[in-house]
This record gives sequence, C-alpha cells and structure tokens, in this order.
Amino acid sequence: QVQLVESGGGLVQAGGSLNLSCAASGTIVSINAMGWYRQTPGKQRELVALMSRGGGSTNYADSVKGRFTISRDNAKNTVYLQMDSLKSEDTGVYYCTSVGVSTTTTFYSQPFWGKGTLVTVSS
Repeated sequence: QVQLVESGGGLVQAGGSLNLSCAASGTIVSINAMGWYRQTPGKQRELVALMSRGGGSTNYADSVKGRFTISRDNAKNTVYLQMDSLKSEDTGVYYCTSVGVSTTTTFYSQPFWGKGTLVTVSS
C-alpha cells in the first residue's frame, strides 16, 4: 500500500512563508502526478497546485499564482509547496495527493491522500 505523510504546517503571520513537504512511502516505482489540495473554512476541498512526474506540467489555483511554488523530488517520492506572501485566506488544512502510482505489483489509478497539515495565517 501507499502512504503519504505531510509536514511543515503551522502558524505564521500574514506576509510570511511556509514550506510544506509530503513524502510517499511503499514499494513505489513511479508516481505520475503529485500535488496539494486545501480545505479552507466553509469551502470545499480545492486544488492548490499539481505537478506532473517530469515537472513539465504544473497547475496552480489562480488565488496562489505568483505566491506558491510546487516542486518534487522523484528519487525521494516527495513533493514540496513553498508558500510565500501568505494571506489569512490561505488558512486551512493542506492535503497531499499522488495520482497514478505504480508499485512493484500494482498500478493505482485512484488518488492517494495524506491526512493533512494545518496552516494558520494570522492577520
């Protein structure tokens, strides 16, 4: 099975920065897409950023373009989210996801999710 574990959340003042990390573990051979979603108070879970395996394709929510940067290390099966110029509306639980995971025995088309890490931005 595949597990995702996020880290790096916390409390930060508006205008500050945080760097989230998410490591996937298991008998993983490759992961097609990795990225981040978030659930903010009163809203449904939304895409924040997603990156293809080779990094040639990235998608960002309009609300974070120019402030957040996604990156990944395929050798470590890890995805990162550098968040700068944070705003109070960025407060929420950030979830890591992996889509199209190949292990030594199985290809999983359904996404895997981490348990989430809380980001709180104080104004």
